[in-house]
Amino acid sequence: MTHSHSHLWPGVPLALGSAVLFGATPPLSKLLLDSVNPFMLAGLLYLGAGLGLALYRLLRGRQANAGEARLAAGDIPWLALAIGMGGIVGPVLLMFGLILNTASSSALLLNLEGLATMAIAWLVYRENVDRHLLFGAFAILTGAVLLSWQGNGVTFNLGALLVAGACLAWGLDNNFTRRISATDPVVIAMLKGLVAGTVNVGLALIGGASLLAAPIVASAAAVGFFGIGVSLVMFILALRHLGTARTGAYYSLAPFIGALLAIVMLGDAVTLKLAIAGLLMGVGLWLHLSERHDHEHEHEALEHEHSHVHDEHHQHHHDGPVTEPHSHLHRHAPLRHKHPHYPDLHHRHDHG
Repeated sequence: MTHSHSHLWPGVPLALGSAVLFGATPPLSKLLLDSVNPFMLAGLLYLGAGLGLALYRLLRGRQANAGEARLAAGDIPWLALAIGMGGIVGPVLLMFGLILNTASSSALLLNLEGLATMAIAWLVYRENVDRHLLFGAFAILTGAVLLSWQGNGVTFNLGALLVAGACLAWGLDNNFTRRISATDPVVIAMLKGLVAGTVNVGLALIGGASLLAAPIVASAAAVGFFGIGVSLVMFILALRHLGTARTGAYYSLAPFIGALLAIVMLGDAVTLKLAIAGLLMGVGLWLHLSERHDHEHEHEALEHEHSHVHDEHHQHHHDGPVTEPHSHLHRHAPLRHKHPHYPDLHHRHDHG
């Protein structure tokens, strides 16, 4: 049986869409920072994501659950770890790191998240990483570092260690989230937003931040809904199709997207540094898009639940008509075949 669609679809568009939405968040947030405490803004962004997705589920009713697997008891520890690392530990370490470290040094160090995500996926979870991915990720990350470069380099102090720790926490978060990416991404993103938002708003209030006017709260919540909530849903869906390392690499394009939007929205200047960074990221993107991981591989017997259609990996019987996509517990018989693929839900095999 031949593969019915490109191995790039829909994972690559989802990852790039996630990067676009997240990349738009910093320039939009910068417009709010003049009147909002950074901790409070982080909390409002996450709460906007969580509450917005909760409202979406409420308005959709039963349709919100259609076609997606529900969180199982075994998923809860991974979700808790992801929320703890990405929504609480990461932001707290970053905020304290920013207090003790220069902004330029911190901006450079934040690029470690992409490296941490890929290194954990490669070394701990044994996700396949080939030369195309490594060179492409290196080009994208070099472009991101160049965008962050202010001429002062990295200051090695406690603040720098805290920022690096935040990146490690987010790298762990991305890999933990992959473990539950087969379940409903809206529920995962909603819970992350609600818990992380509540914690960060609480920390802001404890630290003396004042309550804000309704228009500012609404603006921050709207930015959070799209830049964090919808972006995270797309990121989780991309994890299903691309695996963690590749999704993280595409996501590293966000700083360049943010820089372009800053030019349009805030009047920032077009610089040679931006042009070179864009070229490096373009090369990295091309290397990723041209990657063709194609070899004969074997699928062992597997039973799991996730949203699917009846493609070549899902040939099972239903009693009566069904709508697609749908989700139910199903079994995969052993299968050996060859086609281009990424380390998605069905291609997490060893490569020797």
